Amino acid sequence: MRAHHVMTKDVVAVTPHTTIEEAAKIMLRMHISGLPVIDDAGNLVGVVSESDFLRRNEIGTGRRHAAWLKFFMGPTRAAAEFVHERGRKVEDVMTQKVISVQEETSLVDLVDLMENHDIKRVPVMRGKSPVGIVTRTNLLQAMASLLHEIPDPTADDKHIRERIMRAVNATNWRPIGFEVNVRRGVVHLHGLITTEEARGATLIAAENTSGVKEVYDHLRYTYSEFLAESGKDMKAAG
Repeated sequence: MRAHHVMTKDVVAVTPHTTIEEAAKIMLRMHISGLPVIDDAGNLVGVVSESDFLRRNEIGTGRRHAAWLKFFMGPTRAAAEFVHERGRKVEDVMTQKVISVQEETSLVDLVDLMENHDIKRVPVMRGKSPVGIVTRTNLLQAMASLLHEIPDPTADDKHIRERIMRAVNATNWRPIGFEVNVRRGVVHLHGLITTEEARGATLIAAENTSGVKEVYDHLRYTYSEFLAESGKDMKAAG
């Protein structure tokens, strides 16, 4: 999937000259946590979000620095903080270095950007003009819609078994002697495992297979693992 498949197209935006009060009211009214900032030419010049309103003089949350630290800060940083805490327009508080993506950016790359930069929203661009925005909510909505099961005409017992076997046997955590029995969509899993993580992954592989109605876990530890676990229990009891 690409960014344009999940983005919100009707984006509410503000300008650099929008007042902070107006921007805050828009965010509250629209139940959103951030707004793109667009100049008169239609170019994206920044983003303003809830975090930009945390340090404000009106609510007494301006930064407090020890006298010695103020000396090392220098006048440039001190002036910038003053503007951010007391400025009246969006341009005074907005984040100017905007992380954005193009319409055809894959969701894998988009999510990597969000995680690496610890951001909750990414503007989607067509060239230099914003055409949408992707938020974590958009990704959640996409996941929820795809999890909705669509009937699969080929999901009979034989195909279900083949798909589970193929999916699990392609991994390096597959159970030893792995076997699958399916009857009317009900799956029974057999084999020897070495870790609980392998058990969980095998169950999920089965549950995610189209047509599966229920999964029964008959997976067991290998004999050596059984002895190791028994030894731990005996030590704990002693």
